[in-house]
Amino acid sequence: MITADHLHRSYSIGKKQVEVLHGLSVHIARGERVFLCGPSGAGKTTLMYTLAGLEPPTQGRVLIDGQDVYALSLRRRALFRNRMMGFIFQNYMLMPELTALENASLATAIAGKEATERVRSLLENVGLADRMDHLPNELSGGEQQRVAIARALAHDPAIIFADEPTGNLDSRNGGQILDLLFELAEAGGKTLVTVTHDRTVAARGDRVLMIRDGVVEPS
Repeated sequence: MITADHLHRSYSIGKKQVEVLHGLSVHIARGERVFLCGPSGAGKTTLMYTLAGLEPPTQGRVLIDGQDVYALSLRRRALFRNRMMGFIFQNYMLMPELTALENASLATAIAGKEATERVRSLLENVGLADRMDHLPNELSGGEQQRVAIARALAHDPAIIFADEPTGNLDSRNGGQILDLLFELAEAGGKTLVTVTHDRTVAARGDRVLMIRDGVVEPS
């Protein structure tokens, strides 16, 4: 499903080059639930963004279903992401002026489709049947993350990328969000790639990749 070959990723900070990924290679199977763990600055978020076609590697390549993601033009890469991937962020990334229903419909709107019964059904499935017309500032943190999950799944992507999806939630709400994410991903046979600093959370996945100093530590 996802194969990364010898990824290098560096940034320029003033006159200094800082290398974050150091020839990292990974393979993630279809339907697998993989957690990326490691200390702050280890490169786990950079790796996720590179796998997701958002940050081009300095060297190496990323294949998704055999497609070399960074061989695509910017426009075709954006279309590929919109078709294949859903994203869930720690800070929810909801549009403050849009209702829960409108926020959850954004991916389908970008894809040129009308908001469908699928979006309403997803919001019902995540426990927001009576909150669809509420704005983000009228929702709790857990409810906002539920909207973000519905938005990520609205266009039925094959892969879900989640960056610290429970990081801003207490343990009870975080556990509920993880249960929900696993349930919905499994029901749709989706591949789940999640960044977390919490080893207890990561232990619930199929596999943990420990990232340290830009490489995957041997398991």
